[in-house]
Amino acid sequence: MHASQGRSAGLGLALGSAFAFGGSGVAAKPLIEAGLDPLHVVWLRVAGSALVMLPLAWRHRDLLRRKPALLVGFGLLAVAGVQACYFASISRIPVGVALLIEYLAPALVLGWVRFVQRRPVTRAAAVGVVLAVGGLACVVEVWAGLGFDAIGLLLALGAACCQVGYFVLSDQGSDPEDAADPLGVIAYGLLIGALVLTVVARPWGMDWSVLGGSADMGGSQVPAALLLGWVVLVATVVAYITGVISVRRLSPQVAGVVACLEAVIATVLAWVLLREHLSAPQIFGGAVVLVGAFIAQSQAPKAPSGPVAAGGPGESARLSEGSAESKTADPARPLSADAVAEGELSAGQAAP
Repeated sequence: MHASQGRSAGLGLALGSAFAFGGSGVAAKPLIEAGLDPLHVVWLRVAGSALVMLPLAWRHRDLLRRKPALLVGFGLLAVAGVQACYFASISRIPVGVALLIEYLAPALVLGWVRFVQRRPVTRAAAVGVVLAVGGLACVVEVWAGLGFDAIGLLLALGAACCQVGYFVLSDQGSDPEDAADPLGVIAYGLLIGALVLTVVARPWGMDWSVLGGSADMGGSQVPAALLLGWVVLVATVVAYITGVISVRRLSPQVAGVVACLEAVIATVLAWVLLREHLSAPQIFGGAVVLVGAFIAQSQAPKAPSGPVAAGGPGESARLSEGSAESKTADPARPLSADAVAEGELSAGQAAP
C-alpha cells in the first residue's frame, strides 16, 4: 500500500517537474527575442535560482563535507552541463534535432543501469523508451531540418549525457545509510552551476536594460521581469525539486521516460501562449510519448517470493544484501516486504 502511494506521488512529482521544465522555453523565448543572448538567459536562470536556494545551502552546509563529489557532479552535469551543451548545440543544428538527441537520455539511462550498474530493467521501461523517442521525433518534426554538423550533434549528445548524470546522481543521493537531502543537493548544484556558467556566459556584457522593459508573448506584452521570475522560480527551482524527489520515489529509468513529456508540454504551451503552429504529426507524436511514458511506469517486476540471496560481484551484490533496507522505490530493484510495510521511501524521508 505504501509502495503504491509512493509510486503515485512520484509520478505526480515527475509530471509536475516535466510541466515546470517544459514551461521554461515559453518564458525564455520572448526574453531572447527582446534582445537577451540565450546564454545570458541561462545564466540569469541558474544564478537567480541559486540565490533563492542560498538559505537551504547554508542549512545543509554539512553536505560539503559529506558529499562533495555528488555536489560537484550535480552542479557540473545536471545544471551547467545540460544548459551549456544544449544552447551551444542549437547554435549549429536545428532546435528540434538538438531536443530529440538530448531526450535520448532515458535510453542512455537504461544502458547505464543495465550495463554499468548491472541491474535488470523492466521490459515495460524499454518499450516505453522506444515509443517515447519515436514520439519525440514527431513532436520536434526532426525531418524538417537535418543538417549534419558533427560538432553540433556531439554537443547535443553531450547534453543528453549530462541529463543522464541528472537522473543517476539524483538517485545516488538516496543512499540509505548516508542519504543527502535533495534540497541541499539542488541548492549546491545550482551554486556550482552558476559559477561555471558565469565563466561561460560572461554576464558583464549583458544588456540589463531588457529586464526593465516588456517582451512579446503571442501578441501580448508581458513584463520581462515577470517572465524571468517564472523561469527562475517555476522552471528551475520547482522543476529541480520535484524532479529530484520524483527520481528517488520512482527510479532513474522510469523518471527519465516520464521526463520526455517535457517536449510535449513545451510544444503545447508554445502553441497556446506563443501561437506557434502545432501540426498533425506533432499531435500524433505527443500521443505516442504519453503512451510510452504510461507503459514505462505502469508495470514493475514482482518481488521474489523467496529470500534474496546475497552475493555476486560489484554493485549487484551490495544491492542484494541491502534490499531490505533500501529506501528507493525502484521498479528494477524490488523492495522487500518489510521495507514496503515500513514505507521506507527515500524521498518521503528526505522531503521537508
